[in-house]
Amino acid sequence: MRVTATSFYNNIYGENNKLNRQIFDVNKQIASGLKIQYSHENPGIFIDTLRLDDEIATLSQTKTSAQNASKLSTQTDTAVGEFVKTLESVKVKLLNAANDTNSEASLLAISKELRGLQNHLKTLANTSIGGQYIFSGTATTVKPIDANSNYQGNDKDIFSFLGSGIKQKYNITGTQLFFGEENTTNRTITTNVQLANLTDLYGTFKESFIKPSDTIADLMGDSIPATGATSHFYIQGTKTDGTSFKKHITLNDSDTVDTLLNSIKNAYGTDQVDISLNTQGQIQIIDKQKGSSKLDFHMVGAIDFNPAAGDAANITDPMYVTSGSIDNLQLAGTNDYATASNTVTPGLYVKEFTKSGFTTPVGVSNAVEGVNYDRTNFTQSGASLLSNVSQIVTSDNSFALPSTKLLDVASSPTLNTEQLVLSGKNISGAAFTMQIDLNTAGSTFSLDGGVTNYTIFDTNVPRAAVNSDQMTYQQLMDVVNMVLTNSIPATTATSTDYDNAIASANTLGSVSLDYAGKINFQDKTSPITKAQMSLYDAKSSDYNITTGSSLTFNANSALTVRDPKTDLFAQIEEMIKSVEEGKKFPNGLDSKDPRNPGVQNSIQMIDDLSDHVSRLQAEAGSYTQVMDLTVSRTDLLIISTKTLRSDVIDTDIAESTLKMQQLSLNYQALLSNISKVSKLSLVNYL
Repeated sequence: MRVTATSFYNNIYGENNKLNRQIFDVNKQIASGLKIQYSHENPGIFIDTLRLDDEIATLSQTKTSAQNASKLSTQTDTAVGEFVKTLESVKVKLLNAANDTNSEASLLAISKELRGLQNHLKTLANTSIGGQYIFSGTATTVKPIDANSNYQGNDKDIFSFLGSGIKQKYNITGTQLFFGEENTTNRTITTNVQLANLTDLYGTFKESFIKPSDTIADLMGDSIPATGATSHFYIQGTKTDGTSFKKHITLNDSDTVDTLLNSIKNAYGTDQVDISLNTQGQIQIIDKQKGSSKLDFHMVGAIDFNPAAGDAANITDPMYVTSGSIDNLQLAGTNDYATASNTVTPGLYVKEFTKSGFTTPVGVSNAVEGVNYDRTNFTQSGASLLSNVSQIVTSDNSFALPSTKLLDVASSPTLNTEQLVLSGKNISGAAFTMQIDLNTAGSTFSLDGGVTNYTIFDTNVPRAAVNSDQMTYQQLMDVVNMVLTNSIPATTATSTDYDNAIASANTLGSVSLDYAGKINFQDKTSPITKAQMSLYDAKSSDYNITTGSSLTFNANSALTVRDPKTDLFAQIEEMIKSVEEGKKFPNGLDSKDPRNPGVQNSIQMIDDLSDHVSRLQAEAGSYTQVMDLTVSRTDLLIISTKTLRSDVIDTDIAESTLKMQQLSLNYQALLSNISKVSKLSLVNYL
């Protein structure tokens, strides 16, 4: 093969460039500390580096997120801890208030201290960090508790993202803290009329409260001589599973109060409740099933002095239910058992066990409040009408929403053929009585006893009368609002007229469910509404049947002492009022505040609140621990990942330096060879 000068110099040039390039690359690696700077230099290294850079970025973001979350959860832990301490202080004040030696001045001083603690709780509820309110859910810019103790936030959780597909909650919402639910709590209810032993009271003028060992005569005050006098007790309420019931119990004068208590217990089913009398002779019932908020109770008593005549005591009979108070109950007309003066001894014919201060609705002639269970007017407050019974879904104990079906709350397996009565006055002050007829073939309402039936439409297309078992609370509230605002559809069975009536009604008033599932009406035309309303099951007063009301909206029912559901600020307000009013126990005869639980029951309520808040403090603390551990873990992972990245992309200085020296020697050798070869000519071969 012939080697020409051109090929020789091309070869030298190529080798020279190759060594120069290698030296340059090694020198660049030493200078930059990186094996490559561009993907084309080594695609494998470039891809591995990108993957590790992504992992480092993700871990760094996770660390930052966890650090920020840790700050909020730590602040939450601190605030909730202060809640616990403040509630403990409230309990101490309540224990002081329960002391019988307190004067009115002492109770006033204690109540003022409690008001101060209440304001401190509101301040804690509105705790913020970095301009974000920690108890408002995701609405962090909204102050959670307003001046009226209403919650303004939401129930949404805030999450910290701790990796691909991994997120961790780190906040406590106001819904949890102020309205949370404790599934380990047994609902406890109590009557609020203090029951005296009337034999002692009127016989010896010695005041003593009724005891289980006392007789029915002691309880009912049977002081008029009669042959075979019999006492009748009419009970209705709701069992732990949401089933309503009625029970008529008949006892003789010689039977004991303990027999009555056992009869009430049996009415709830086998071993479902515990029942007892407190020191004021009030009946307390404890639900044995934890986590249920459905238990309810109402009872009224009456005496039949001549059962042989076949006229059993009937609390719906005018003889027992007339105008006047229980202290001087007037009999209506003449009857076999009326006295000459036509008046009776206090408590002789009708015995009230629960009083709530509710007024009697339009169309109900009974004037003795304790006789009524759910046939009661909603409470008026300015432009509002407020109910007192929460609508609770039977399956999961949650509060009803506008979209909730009536059947999901009802005690009946079906609402077919059920009838609801709405009576009262509309916003103009005109009296009305309306009935809502629920039927699976289509539900209607009427204002004239069923002569003219207006269709209640569903939301399907095409529109039709709503199936009773599919009817929602929103559809019920639409009907109530139309009647209260006197915005009745122009025709009875046209969906357009029905929708127009709803729209017209909404401009004059609104009916809604509040945060506790209670139905409220708001009059938009007047600051003090003329409207009145009572909404109840048509069979409410019928004791010939054993099933109770399918739906209950406002009831003269037993007071709640304990419940799985919490309403922190409302309960605190009740506790303070019990001290301000000097009320140790509930007192249904107090017209100012008959449903206040009293100081003694408030002590149990504050214990439950403290337990609830303490559990949330532990939860908040666990979030802080998770975030702190996440920060520590990501620190270690970042170091480990950076080490791996260094192994992949970083230059080994010692190795590169040695390689640089080798390339330099090779380059020098190449130059030396080139120099020697360049000096050769044909003379060297002659």
